[in-house]
Amino acid sequence: MYSESDIAQAVEAGVLSPEAAAAFRDHVAAGRSAPAVDEEHFRLLSGFNDIFVAIAATLMLVAAARIGALMGTLPGAGGDTPQQVGLAFTGGGLAVAALAWLLAEYFTRKRRMALPSILLLLAFVGGTFIGLSGIGVMNGENLKVALDVSGEVEERQLAASIAAIVALLTSIAAWLHWKRFVVPITVAAGAAALVAVVVALILGFVPGADRWLNPLLLVAGVLVFLLAMRWDMSDLERRTRRSDVAFWLHLAAAPLIAHPVFHMLGVFDGAIPVGMALLVVALYVAFAFVALAVDRRALLVSSLIYVLYAMYTLFNQSGAVELSAALTALVIGSALLTLSAFWQPMRRGVVSLLGGLDARLPPVHRPEYA
Repeated sequence: MYSESDIAQAVEAGVLSPEAAAAFRDHVAAGRSAPAVDEEHFRLLSGFNDIFVAIAATLMLVAAARIGALMGTLPGAGGDTPQQVGLAFTGGGLAVAALAWLLAEYFTRKRRMALPSILLLLAFVGGTFIGLSGIGVMNGENLKVALDVSGEVEERQLAASIAAIVALLTSIAAWLHWKRFVVPITVAAGAAALVAVVVALILGFVPGADRWLNPLLLVAGVLVFLLAMRWDMSDLERRTRRSDVAFWLHLAAAPLIAHPVFHMLGVFDGAIPVGMALLVVALYVAFAFVALAVDRRALLVSSLIYVLYAMYTLFNQSGAVELSAALTALVIGSALLTLSAFWQPMRRGVVSLLGGLDARLPPVHRPEYA
């Protein structure tokens, strides 16, 4: 029910002494046979009321999107013209963003409810992006005329510029939300928006850049991962909100790293040869090494579908056609459960191979109990 950030805030407020907080952490760690830093905590629910409020908020946000879209349409306009579509997107998106902000004033700022706060943040950022995109759609044709845009290249550059501006404004909106409500997932949402800005500009203004989309996303993923590590290294014991921010950044970085790598290998382009399947499995082992080193599991989850497909291919090509799916699930499931059960000793072994880097990583020592 209580996260590390809640305990840290209680210490700051004088409700708990630092000694009492440390004793509480040690007690919980002893009961779980693992230090709290290895549990990778993040607060999703503070009680069933979180689910209740999340459902009610979702209903209100859906209603706001529909009402805003209807109110934003041009009276008497026929067909799905750009202006009609743009106004619908603008009305619906901005209505959702405004309602999400208002609801966050109570449920996030005052009540500090975990699940509703995440939902409202995503609704605010998503609503802002959709609303601004609608404005871009509405004014696209006017901008073409005003800027005397002609030709496929210039049109692509204009579209990329609009997309980049929309993403940049969305990231600014996420920053304002962070300054007001300090919801940990906000930093990851803003980072994703900034990635969209850069990718949109490169795709629009660099000829042939679309062929390099996967490498671009991979570079972006590595940069987001490094940002996550910066937040992680500022709280190696994972006792403050900074650790929660790092968690969501790792969750954003993981698909940006895993998916481009496996797509460049052509995993889903057709039946993959045995050598390629073994390479996929080897890459998953490498991801596991990184996950153990930084004590974050997001990379393993994001790349799971690829290793499942690779293992399925290996069993299928070895002749176990009817049992290939079952054997794949058995092997991967067993491996993941083993990894979870022996996470801490395996971490110690991995970190011991990294030399002086252990001082920049979460501690691997297991506290001794009487």
